[in-house]
Amino acid sequence: MATDESKNSEMEKVVRNLINTLQDSQKGFADIGEHLKDETLKRYFLAESLKRANFRGELENELHRHGVADVHETGTASGAVHRVWGDLKAKLGGGDHTLLETAEQGEDVAKKAYADALQQELPLPLHQLLSEQQAHVLTSHDYVRDHRDALASK
Repeated sequence: MATDESKNSEMEKVVRNLINTLQDSQKGFADIGEHLKDETLKRYFLAESLKRANFRGELENELHRHGVADVHETGTASGAVHRVWGDLKAKLGGGDHTLLETAEQGEDVAKKAYADALQQELPLPLHQLLSEQQAHVLTSHDYVRDHRDALASK
């Protein structure tokens, strides 16, 4: 039987991982959004970057509510590499289709992070929050994928 302390520790680990993933996602949407030529997609990506910042804030509040004072996550090394790769593709003239491919790959990471987190034993309010955030991430992934596919068929 897990102790309350080990449950809190596991919950903190799960939430910190998601915060890092959201940090990567936030930066990725902002970086790719700057390079997109399509104005509608550009606005969507910048709005999505802000949404991910909001999600991070909600998760940081959950950690604070559970007594974790120090929440200063910076994203992941793989996320930084992914953003540099996307930036390089943009500079080499990859175009919106290539940028959307890169964004979808990043969204695949976010989808997996949420799926993994929701497999853990978490307090019900946190589980509900993660489910709501996951639903948005899935919708966003599909939006990016559909626009990528539409550009490929042109």
